[in-house]
Amino acid sequence: MSEAHNSLSSSGPAIILVEPQLGENIGMVARAMANFGLSELRLVNPRDGWPSEKARAAASRADHVIDAVKVFDDLPSAVTDLNFIFATTARQRDGFKTVRGPVDAGRMLRGRSSAGQRTGILFGRERFGLYNEEVGLADEIVTFPVDPGFASLNIAQAVLLMSYEWMKSGLEAETDTNFTGPERQPATKDQLHGLFAHLEAALEARGYFRPAEKKPKMVDNLRAVLTRAGFAEQELKVLRGVVSSLDYFSPREPRGAGYPERKARADRNTHTDRRPADE
Repeated sequence: MSEAHNSLSSSGPAIILVEPQLGENIGMVARAMANFGLSELRLVNPRDGWPSEKARAAASRADHVIDAVKVFDDLPSAVTDLNFIFATTARQRDGFKTVRGPVDAGRMLRGRSSAGQRTGILFGRERFGLYNEEVGLADEIVTFPVDPGFASLNIAQAVLLMSYEWMKSGLEAETDTNFTGPERQPATKDQLHGLFAHLEAALEARGYFRPAEKKPKMVDNLRAVLTRAGFAEQELKVLRGVVSSLDYFSPREPRGAGYPERKARADRNTHTDRRPADE
């Protein structure tokens, strides 16, 4: 792993899976963690034991997470070194714990980690989640705004959502992206007017403006459509190329046959070459 990756993931919350059943699910959790800069995965009494080749295969090269997995016999042992813990649950629990959504939870975890605290997130079994006494070991609850009629999340999906909120909370702006589209130079009004004139002439030649008395309104409608988009220079060049192609080519004389004027000149030359010598 690179130093940048280590610094990104070392202070993140530990992901703690309580009695996970399938190695494939553990591997998909590891992959989700790696996607968003988390690397510390703890397993409490995994059903099929550890290590697991199925988990490694499903991790899709998130080997640094798989290699660093820690296995514990019980949940208290898995959280003993942590300062703050969230428990994830899809249903309301008895008790007096604060319940937060994933956005607030991600920001709180980021703040506590920045303050030097060790944090963790508990995820329950694939079939029925966490027992109440396990939730009781956490400081607060985090729940997802899912459809109450179908609230069950795959464990890797749940980890992905929290890992995403963790990553997002560390961005300078939460709307930042890893890359952006190309910078585009807005077209000048002169370039836009040139497109209007070009298109209008091409449509006029093809009898588009019918009846003639409706032409002014039709032209106004075309200009309204084209000005709404806010074209860049390169986009106008593409459209001008399309209109130029309409000017030059037709189904009878397609692009592959060359420009019609060149083709006509070639035909004339061919006809001249074939004239009888005595003409």
